[in-house]
Amino acid sequence: MFATLLQLKFPSVAEAKLASQNLSDTLGARISKFDFHGLHVTVGKEGEIAVNIRFESPENMLAFEKEIPTLLEDIKAAFAFKQSKFSGVCVYSFEREAMATKLTAK
Repeated sequence: MFATLLQLKFPSVAEAKLASQNLSDTLGARISKFDFHGLHVTVGKEGEIAVNIRFESPENMLAFEKEIPTLLEDIKAAFAFKQSKFSGVCVYSFEREAMATKLTAK
């Protein structure tokens, strides 16, 4: 599994919250286009946004990474922030599946 991690640092948590909604909508609309395997957008208390996107193939990851500047254009026009990016191979991932655990008596 391959992953792209973006970190965006905003001057305030209020700005990060507003930007995270735009970013979530933008990325959510591209789930099928780039065949995301997983997507997590997290807002931190110091005004940071962490985005973790997982892919099954390096081709999908590289295609997505070419489009990152275009995806961030609206946010760059509206907010001041610092950005960093990290790409890598996911060596460990765990997510619990949601399931019903309620037992009914007969």
